Amino acid sequence: MNIRLEQPQDFSEVENLTREAFWNVYRPGCTEHYVLNQYRTNPDFIPELDFVMEEGDKIIGHVIFSKAEIILDDGTVFPSWTFGPISIHPDYKRKGYGLKLLQYALEAAKEMGIGLLQMEGNIEFYKHAGFDLASKMKIHYHAESRESEVPYFLAQELISGYWGNREGTYCPPKGYFVADENPEAFEAYEATFPQKEKVFQEGQLPQFCQSCGMPLTCIEDCGTNADGSTNFDYCQYCYKDGKFLQDCTMDEMIEHCAQFVGEVNKGLPQPITKEEYIGQMKMYFPHLKRWRQTLDVNNDEAMNAIPVVL
Repeated sequence: MNIRLEQPQDFSEVENLTREAFWNVYRPGCTEHYVLNQYRTNPDFIPELDFVMEEGDKIIGHVIFSKAEIILDDGTVFPSWTFGPISIHPDYKRKGYGLKLLQYALEAAKEMGIGLLQMEGNIEFYKHAGFDLASKMKIHYHAESRESEVPYFLAQELISGYWGNREGTYCPPKGYFVADENPEAFEAYEATFPQKEKVFQEGQLPQFCQSCGMPLTCIEDCGTNADGSTNFDYCQYCYKDGKFLQDCTMDEMIEHCAQFVGEVNKGLPQPITKEEYIGQMKMYFPHLKRWRQTLDVNNDEAMNAIPVVL
């Protein structure tokens, strides 16, 4: 087993590896390989921490690191970092390779002076590399309430005392949303790979319609593309045959959804009013793909958005 820096001749193999590693894991299909493809020219990308892992003459693992930011409570920007995607070929998962690659990369990051990392992941794995819930360090996640102990948002101080007794909100690098912001470019890129089936399966992150916020739990919930294929971004009530069924603004969509607050309350331990529901949607909807493309979500309300249960 060997760990080394990625080289240009590795790019195609590594992107295919990333696609194989993430396919249907967190959502039907994946976008991580496109994020990687675009990230190598991103100013936040750190080439000195772009590592591949080899077994024999085969690349079986890969990880990249990126600059990130925390907005402190006084409004100042505090420098931080994140990493990912981190990929291990499916044939080599659950054999310790991922932890070895990550530990190697974390040590290299520390030697470069990187003091603090945040990331989204499963604590049951990442705790073995020293990560814990970011909320314990008073680092809040941009899309959750400040009071939330977000189970998938993790942090680690690589250099003791770097973070200190500060408090702030983590902002994921914009480059991580490139597939959502450029869907046509992503689809063209994805078409260069062998076709693979997208499916819903146990263990994936909750999926929501990127127009109205409705949960998507099976193929039948989803809309359709112009060619009749399944569209995994939008529900059947918002999108059909490659077109939105409602020509409306985000505020008009929120007003439409507000009439279903009674159904929402059936799944909540404590009911909310229609006004409270509208307030939550006004914070959450700017993060949905349909509205993100036309709205500026870099404001205080959006940075503290509360996911809505629809």
